[in-house]
Amino acid sequence: MSTLAYDSGAVLGRHLQRIRHAPGVVILTQSMPINMLLFFGYVFGSALAMPGEQYRAYLVPGLLAATAAGGLMTGMFQASYDAQRGVTDRFLSLPMSRVAVPLGQTLADLLTTLVGIVPLLLVGLAVGWRIESGVAGALGAVGLLLLFRFAAAWIGTYIGLLVRNEEVAGQLGAATFVLPLLSNAYIPSEGLPGWLRTVAEWNPISAIAAAVRDLCGNGAPAADAAWPTAHPVAGSLLWSLALLCLFVPLAVRRYARGGE
Repeated sequence: MSTLAYDSGAVLGRHLQRIRHAPGVVILTQSMPINMLLFFGYVFGSALAMPGEQYRAYLVPGLLAATAAGGLMTGMFQASYDAQRGVTDRFLSLPMSRVAVPLGQTLADLLTTLVGIVPLLLVGLAVGWRIESGVAGALGAVGLLLLFRFAAAWIGTYIGLLVRNEEVAGQLGAATFVLPLLSNAYIPSEGLPGWLRTVAEWNPISAIAAAVRDLCGNGAPAADAAWPTAHPVAGSLLWSLALLCLFVPLAVRRYARGGE
């Protein structure tokens, strides 16, 4: 275990150093949710039944959930970047734990996300979003967001190691933008057509967004929603743990196989 901790820490430090020397991508990805909050909150908010400030209070948890799901995209980019340049194969030639490289990458993404959501929270407070349930609820919401981001990063890492090509990973990453649209992140799922509402409410992002709203006191989910959305905290935990149980072994196995 000490070897795993040491090796993972070394890989974590490498990724943080790379981010420090090339902060542009991080700034771009972290500023995107703020731009969407300002655009959706002030443009779309006027076209919905909710008053503007009420819609922005609804939107902020959804954008936080979409940011957590963004681990899928960043995991793909980072893993494919190293795989295409042969960095992954060089790590494989070293006497280090096979878990350390993907674990260090996903932990670096987690720390970056923890810092990156602070500006979004501050802008959210500035445009009318409030935490109504106290510190404990807010901390629980952040914990769920980070757990889901960790799970999403492992999914992205597995896909990035599978494709091993930056261009393909970029195309797949762009396609992930549709996932929050098929959820309750931006609009309530109650107004969607029957089949689309079912898809949205079984989307893990919907459970995360509903859990953040519930824990922050921004509204309870609809009683007739699908189980993960109607019980969002339990649903979020189950989604995150199930995805981790599935994709951590897959990513580690894919990494250990190298370029085969």
